[in-house]
Amino acid sequence: MTNILNKISAIRVTPAQFFGFWAILFALVFTLSSCDDDLDVQQSYPFTVEVMPYADKIANGDTVELRMTIVPEGNYTNTLYTIRYFQYEGKGSLKLVDGPTLVNNDRVLLESKQFRLNYTARSTGSHELLVTVEDNYGTRWEQTFEFNNNDSDDNGGTESPEVAPISK
Repeated sequence: MTNILNKISAIRVTPAQFFGFWAILFALVFTLSSCDDDLDVQQSYPFTVEVMPYADKIANGDTVELRMTIVPEGNYTNTLYTIRYFQYEGKGSLKLVDGPTLVNNDRVLLESKQFRLNYTARSTGSHELLVTVEDNYGTRWEQTFEFNNNDSDDNGGTESPEVAPISK
């Protein structure tokens, strides 16, 4: 036993080795204690909605198609999108192609990130409506759509050659 004690007492530790040991021990304890077991998963991503060009002239009874694509900055598979609209000028109806007719200010679940809307004018004059797309985390996109009566345009009531309204 005395032989072991003699060997232990013969070990010489310099001050640099002593402080180095404690510095390494402190760094190790600090690193391990700052670890977090929670996995940081981002679920909500900002998004925009791309809208294809559309006709801005419409007559009573005519329909304009709005083609839209939701473009999120990231992808989370459990993100759901809803759409709603509020019409504050004119009378008309907005319908999801292959889906329901939307009720003013009621939310409807979108089945796909690519969708089409048909707006049908039910009055003469101008039409304005606000379309809102929102995800299930509260991120929102809004755009106002304005349609003027075909009879009040500058080129004598003819439609724009680029995009013509869809007649029903």
